[in-house]
Amino acid sequence: MTKKEATFDKDLVRELAALLEETGLTEIEIEHEGKRVRVARGVNLTTTLTTDGGQSEARETAARPATEARPPKPRPDIVIHPGTVTSPMVGTAYLHPEPGADPFIKVGDKVKAGQTLLIIEAMKVMNPIAATSDGTVQQILIENAQPVEFDQPLIVVA
Repeated sequence: MTKKEATFDKDLVRELAALLEETGLTEIEIEHEGKRVRVARGVNLTTTLTTDGGQSEARETAARPATEARPPKPRPDIVIHPGTVTSPMVGTAYLHPEPGADPFIKVGDKVKAGQTLLIIEAMKVMNPIAATSDGTVQQILIENAQPVEFDQPLIVVA
C-alpha cells in the first residue's frame, strides 16, 4: 500500500468528529473501499442490560476528576425480550416521519412484519427500521430524536 493510499480524507474525519459532538455519541466507525475510520471521544461507557427486574444500573464514567463525578441517570427498566427490535447502526432515532407528524407507532399498536417502526439518521441518510414479525407494540424504549448506539434496544413487539 502506498503512502497516498493509506491517507484518509481529513474532511471526512472532521465531519465524523462533528457528528459525534452533534449527537452526543462516544464513537463512530465506518468502512469504505477497504479503508476503515474510527473516531472516538474520551468517555468510557458501560451499560448492563439485565433480566433481574432492573436491579443492575447503567453507569457512565467520563474522563474527569472524581470530585466532579455525577450519579448515574435513572433509566427505565430494560428487559431483554425476544421481540426486542435493536438498532442496526449508530445514529439519531426518529419516531415521527417528519416534524409535527404523527408517530410511526404507539404502544398498543398492531404491526405487521416489514412495517416501518422508526427511522435512524446516520451520515445524513434516513434508514427505515422495520418490524421483523407481526405483533403488538409493548414498549418504546427511546425518545424521539435520541442518539442511539449499535445494538441498543429500541422497541419491544410481542
